[in-house]
Amino acid sequence: MVDIAAKLITVDQALAMLKDRHAQKNERFPKLMTPGKYILPDYFLTRKREAFKIRKHTFLKRRSRSYVAFDSENGQTLWLHNFPSLSEALFWLDTGLKPADSDSGSSFKEWKQEHAKEIEGMKDQLRQMSKPKKRKPKKAKKGKKH
Repeated sequence: MVDIAAKLITVDQALAMLKDRHAQKNERFPKLMTPGKYILPDYFLTRKREAFKIRKHTFLKRRSRSYVAFDSENGQTLWLHNFPSLSEALFWLDTGLKPADSDSGSSFKEWKQEHAKEIEGMKDQLRQMSKPKKRKPKKAKKGKKH
C-alpha cells in the first residue's frame, strides 16, 4: 500500500503558492517554487470576478471543517479544489477524481477502506497542528529596589 503524498500547510504557505502562481501566469513555461500535493485545513477557496474585468481574483476565506486541496506536482500548474472532508480531498489528490465521479474502476468507498490508515495518520497530524501551543511561564525578573 502506497502512502498518500499530501502534506498539511498553513495559510501563509498557501498564500505564497497563490502569489507564485499569479506571478508566473503569463510565463510560457512556469516553474512553481513548491511542487507537490498539499491540503489547507479550515479554509475555503472563493473566486470573485470584478464587473467589466476579465481578471479573476482568488481569495481564501476562513471556514471550519473545510479543506482546500492544492496539486502542483507537475511543477507548472497549480490545481485547487474545495472539499467538505479530509478523506475527499485526499481521494482527489491521490486519484484525480472527485467522490461523485463514476468513471473509474474503484469507488470512493473502496478507496477509503483501502487507505484508512493513511487517512487516520493525516487526521492525527491535523490534530497536532491545531492544538494550541503551551507557553512557558515567564520567570519574574528581579527588579532593583530604590
